[in-house]
Amino acid sequence: MDVEGFGRLFTPEGQAVLEEVRDLRAGEELGAATRLRRTHDAELVAAALTQALLRRRASAKFGADAARMYFTPHGAEQATRATVAAHRADRFRALGVRRLADLCGGIGGDALALARAGIEVLAVDRDPLTCAVARANADALGLADRVEVRCADVADVDTAGYDAVFVDPARRTARGRTFDPEAYQPPLSWAVAAARAVRYAAVKVAPGVPHDAVPHDAEAEWVSDGGDVKEAALWFGTGPGSVRATLLPSGAHLAGRAAAPEIPPVRAPGRFLYEPDGAVIRAHLVGEVAARLRGGLIDPTIAYVTADEPLPTPYATGYEIHDVLPFHLKRLKALLREREVGTLTVKKRGSAVEPEEVRRRVRPKGPHAATVFLTRVAGAPSMLIGGPLQGS
Repeated sequence: MDVEGFGRLFTPEGQAVLEEVRDLRAGEELGAATRLRRTHDAELVAAALTQALLRRRASAKFGADAARMYFTPHGAEQATRATVAAHRADRFRALGVRRLADLCGGIGGDALALARAGIEVLAVDRDPLTCAVARANADALGLADRVEVRCADVADVDTAGYDAVFVDPARRTARGRTFDPEAYQPPLSWAVAAARAVRYAAVKVAPGVPHDAVPHDAEAEWVSDGGDVKEAALWFGTGPGSVRATLLPSGAHLAGRAAAPEIPPVRAPGRFLYEPDGAVIRAHLVGEVAARLRGGLIDPTIAYVTADEPLPTPYATGYEIHDVLPFHLKRLKALLREREVGTLTVKKRGSAVEPEEVRRRVRPKGPHAATVFLTRVAGAPSMLIGGPLQGS
């Protein structure tokens, strides 16, 4: 689809076809295409069906807004999840930002959240179709008065006069996803230079960014949503040399110093086991959580915290442990049969055994549930068996 083809969706005929396909369910596209092509141009029908499919997929990121938005396949895949974009917009707003340049703006996911936070946004992208989609989204959500979309190379944009910059470099090349920050488009070094030119800035990076690649004058933030790590960002003008883990949807956040992460003690397993959120692990803040839980690690290389008390924390999921045993599948099978466990949750960290293989081998059967952790305790392959803490 090109810009001209996309523009046809906004004609009366295009809007009518979009309305016809609005509520299609998966598997109904072929029948709808055959029917609609009897009275409408085939290219227009294809464009509308593509939007219907992309809107359905994008609902996981954008919720109810997806039904009114427009997408490209690449844009839908790469756009920031709405909850994460809203969190970042709230941070910018709290810093007093009123005008922001969104460089590499894509289809407008971040620009929309920033505009909703009351920030005036310049959204820049060099692809004409992507810019057309971003304008359509700002208009569809009633935010066009706060979002200016400019089709240009970000290197040609003068950010003087803006309170802040947000840069979301493309992390894919013709060969696929890249883990080399200098292979980003634009390169991370350019993005950092652009960030340093204004008072406040954030640069989106891959969650796996190594800590030694974080600039000394940046704050590195990892964000999880529903327990899954979604992204990392380098913030400038906020907390140089610090790290932060933010957990959505609660908004709970944990901060520490990048240069001196707290090293948790290693101790024998206690009655309770805590699984830190992925953002906490990425930010190297497991030691902070262990200190709050008055606990330690079961192994120096494994991010499981053990403790003797059931202390509530938003930064980890708690479990009560009933058994700590050497790893042995036959023994596990016998134990589960004895306790009539039919619903088995298998978690692993530091073990080569796959959860599916465990379930296939032990064949759980019965009315009860249990959780087994396949991990290491003081270097030895082990099984920890228990269940979730109530309210954790």
